[in-house]
Amino acid sequence: MAYIITVTNQKGGVGKTTTCCSLVNGLYLSGYKVLGIDLDPQGNLGFCLGIDIENGLTAYDVLKGAASAREAIQSTGCGDVLPSNILLSSAELEFNRSGREFILSSAIEPIRKDYDFIIIDTPPALNLLTVNAYVTSDSLIIPMVPEVLSLLGISQLKDTIEIVKKFYNSGLKISGVLLTKYNRHLNLVKEVEELAAAIALQLETTIFNVKIRNNVAVAEAPAHGQSIISYAPKSNAASDYNDLVKEICNNL
Repeated sequence: MAYIITVTNQKGGVGKTTTCCSLVNGLYLSGYKVLGIDLDPQGNLGFCLGIDIENGLTAYDVLKGAASAREAIQSTGCGDVLPSNILLSSAELEFNRSGREFILSSAIEPIRKDYDFIIIDTPPALNLLTVNAYVTSDSLIIPMVPEVLSLLGISQLKDTIEIVKKFYNSGLKISGVLLTKYNRHLNLVKEVEELAAAIALQLETTIFNVKIRNNVAVAEAPAHGQSIISYAPKSNAASDYNDLVKEICNNL
């Protein structure tokens, strides 16, 4: 049965999709059966892994019941992906039936046994799609840029997680806070890292030992339809994400 990890932060630009791509690819290369699910209407996870997100079935079709998850999943050289596109932006209005928090959980239940890991990418918002991801997940990873503005809104994230744990998924845990775009030589980084550690304590978790270093290749990889691990395997960021995969697996 798949272990499900959601990568989440309502702030954009913190490396959610890059982290998802890297986890999918890194786990796949480590010999695991892995599926990436894109719940962001921007469709960046599928795009970054080389999928034509405008053609074919997507998460939208699956969530509205027009297709099964197995029918919509596409295989890539980096692992399997359930892609998304802009059609998913109507979810908040369209999926308004009773029990809508469990739509994703129900949709992927038949395929959970097919995978060792499922990695979910979420939109930069605490909306119905994000709640669905939390409800179906075993754990959360919260990427955060070591900048003061990146720390804002964490209390709102904490409230959403606590509501989901109370009413929908009591077993949900936070695996850790992941510092991305990391440059230890900047003076502000140490100060923000201390603040992030305090936030992690509030969330009853810790900061991952691995920090994802800043790397220009991270921005180049999506244009080639690859994760940073496949595109620039010798880069600092690829090395860091490989270490993150090991840390996650060791902590299970």
